[in-house]
Amino acid sequence: MNDLLSAGLILLLGFIGARALRIIHLPSVTAFLLVGIVIGPQVLGVVTPQIFGASEFISNLVLGLIAFGLGESFRFDKVRQGMKQVMWISIIAALGAWLLVSAALLVYFAIARLPLYPAIVLGAAAAATAPAATVLVIREYRAGGPVTDLLLKVVAIDDAWCLIISAVVIAVGNAMRADVFEWSIVFTGLGEIFGALLIGAVLGYVASRLSRFVRTNEELLIYMLGALLFNVGLSIALEISVLLSAMAMGFVMANTARENDRCFEVLRSVDTPLYIAFFIVSGAHLDFKLLYTLGIAGILYVLFRTAGKVWGARLGAKVSGAPRSAADWLGLSLTPQAGVALGVGLMAKASFPEYGDYIFTIIAATSVIFELAGPLLTKYSLVKAGEIARN
Repeated sequence: MNDLLSAGLILLLGFIGARALRIIHLPSVTAFLLVGIVIGPQVLGVVTPQIFGASEFISNLVLGLIAFGLGESFRFDKVRQGMKQVMWISIIAALGAWLLVSAALLVYFAIARLPLYPAIVLGAAAAATAPAATVLVIREYRAGGPVTDLLLKVVAIDDAWCLIISAVVIAVGNAMRADVFEWSIVFTGLGEIFGALLIGAVLGYVASRLSRFVRTNEELLIYMLGALLFNVGLSIALEISVLLSAMAMGFVMANTARENDRCFEVLRSVDTPLYIAFFIVSGAHLDFKLLYTLGIAGILYVLFRTAGKVWGARLGAKVSGAPRSAADWLGLSLTPQAGVALGVGLMAKASFPEYGDYIFTIIAATSVIFELAGPLLTKYSLVKAGEIARN
């Protein structure tokens, strides 16, 4: 097996698998993940070590593409129509997942006589929502309507709340563990968030101003891929959020000039193979052995995170006056979990030598469940909301 043969099989098997599993009405995202598991090292071993090594590049590029596209959802003329609803729903859903997971695990850890700080860190990770699976389900089924519009905006900023909560919680965890409250960690986390927004906004403005000199669609594709890669690479180098930086870039470009619509369109014309590769390689990374280590804490995490997202979104929708369909069905669409939650786990691993591995293992194991079930729940909720046709 060589790299090119492996890459060819990844795309072909992903395409065939998605078409085959469509018979039982599985979303393509779930199909790609299942294909990745089958061709990964645990079963067939089709994915080569070199492609595994490139998975970080693929995931950062795809997350950048997704976040850049989400920035378009915040066009000023659209934002005025529902920003109050977006803010209330996103904040309460994030806080709901954090508080419910933290409370449940605090009780369990107290009974089991374990340290309490891992509970609030796991709760912080629960606040995140993975936008990639959600966006691909919406695109696949051409969903449209008030719930879909709210969903796109909520997932675009959901991870920002997770990053803010995590910055505070890790500082609190260090204080609980060492009797020293480290404000530097809080300020570092907030600095990463605002730094990402600033860098993305500046790059978006520059890219928008220079795009007028690009003539053909072919040139525009090269220009936009280069600009997006530069944004992602700079964010990694500065250790700031790729998601927030790319989203800010998309937001500024969408609102600077109406002609910039073609910048988004040209990227959408080539991103599907990258999505397929991203989800299949992600599936190949999923280690089902982690499920054996899930334990009571992992089960509580899954149950109370789902409840927090569902009831938090419902409460936020009612408080903000969102449509009844949003109150009933939006929460289930916020269940996918991946990149940012795993990032919180990695921060915990570095910050808490004693229980960092334990925290990361629970997040990784539950991500297996949420990444497989999340797309199905997203599709189900949008069907029930009447925004995609039953099939």
